[in-house]
Amino acid sequence: MNLTIENILLVGSILLFISIVVGKTSYKFGVPTLLLFLAIGMLAGSDGIGGIRFDDPKAAQFIGVVSLNFILFSGGLDTSWTSVRPILREGIVLSTLGVFLTAVSLGTFVWFVTDFTIYESLLLGSIVSSTDAAAVFSILRSKSLALKTNLRPTLELESGSNDPMAYVMTIAFLTLVINQDLSIVSIIPMFFQQMIVGGIAGFAFGRISKFIINKIDLDFEGLYPVLVIALMFITFSATDFVGGNGFLAIYICAVYLGNQDLIHKKTIFRMYDGLAWLMQIVLFLTLGLLVFPSQIIPYFGIGMLISFFLILVARPVSVFLSLIFFKMKLRRRFYISWVGLRGAVPIVFATYPLLAGIENANMIFNIVFFISVTSVLIQGTTLSLFAKWLKVALPEKAKKITEVDQLILDLPKSSLQEFEIKPDYYAVNKRIVDLNFPKSAFIVMIKRSEEYIRPGGSTELEANDILMVLADNQSDFTKVQDCLFNHDRETKP
Repeated sequence: MNLTIENILLVGSILLFISIVVGKTSYKFGVPTLLLFLAIGMLAGSDGIGGIRFDDPKAAQFIGVVSLNFILFSGGLDTSWTSVRPILREGIVLSTLGVFLTAVSLGTFVWFVTDFTIYESLLLGSIVSSTDAAAVFSILRSKSLALKTNLRPTLELESGSNDPMAYVMTIAFLTLVINQDLSIVSIIPMFFQQMIVGGIAGFAFGRISKFIINKIDLDFEGLYPVLVIALMFITFSATDFVGGNGFLAIYICAVYLGNQDLIHKKTIFRMYDGLAWLMQIVLFLTLGLLVFPSQIIPYFGIGMLISFFLILVARPVSVFLSLIFFKMKLRRRFYISWVGLRGAVPIVFATYPLLAGIENANMIFNIVFFISVTSVLIQGTTLSLFAKWLKVALPEKAKKITEVDQLILDLPKSSLQEFEIKPDYYAVNKRIVDLNFPKSAFIVMIKRSEEYIRPGGSTELEANDILMVLADNQSDFTKVQDCLFNHDRETKP
């Protein structure tokens, strides 16, 4: 079956429905949901029972880039600065030096066991050098896996921030494969330009986006998530236009926004949580349709050899060398090594050689696809088991609810108090979003004269308003009182 304008929505919606239903029950059998999405796409493709012919790497790449925008942005919004600050250095080193060491070690091995040139080998190593944000985020959260001593934020920060490094290295070595006369030194300026411009642009667009979101007056709450989507794509495309790394920019922008007070923040978070899942499903289905299983079979042996080397040698070596100067228990290092999940991102990056038309592009694509599948299948199904073996998992009763979980799930606090806004209070005629209200407390209702008002970030407080505030303990209520009254309070970072 060929996809047409008339049937694409029907076929797409049926595949989406099947993916959601099958994914709901997949974990009963210990199978990662993302692998099921990929399998459904393959079954629906040319070599499967669906017979849908989809052989368009350019369309797949476009869908992949758009999907990665949503996945990385959602992951950035969910990243709590309080959680990642203690492990920021480890995360940055893993997402830069760790990716580089993985690419070089694996590329060298590929050079020895195949007839690829050294640049082609390093290109393949670069494509699969980063851990996949979609795979790590979805598997850790779907399994509700609680880990000790900041392990989870370390893994999520690494997976969310290392795609830009892998992307830059992929483009750099692809350039060297295409232009054999260039030296490896020639790609160094491009690397620094991509990373520096991307980092600066991400922070700058984050600040600009916060200003726009909080200052623009939209009549409907539902328009604010749409506004954020527009800002996300502007951040990515504008950064890419000036020569920076768009993936790095949108992740940094999202991390900044996720830790600021925004109007209708709860609505934005909930929408992105759903969109991230949608994009993961669409991305894996598309890549499943793109691949021809019959073409992968000839590469089974070499694919398995390279995959095992990546899982058992290249990833652990890169992690241990990257973290050599950090104080960390051995079993934590082993677990970080094991959570080196490869997923859809390497397959998306593998479409770049296909579109460039290099000689071994098809072989590289099929090997990368095989590596991604085996990684999710082997490592993704054993995360909980290895966590227990290495004693890095928290018992069920010790699992904590994060600030992001609180925001998305709308969990209740334990105490309720009322606060009256006196005429001389700092909060008079101020919007809630501008008060730096403590994240540990929530305004659930405002009583104004004889009316009850449901609060939002844009709600302006008036003299004699009575706020009904939920919080966990008295110290939270003290912060609320100070926030409402004291105009000389310190502004939080």
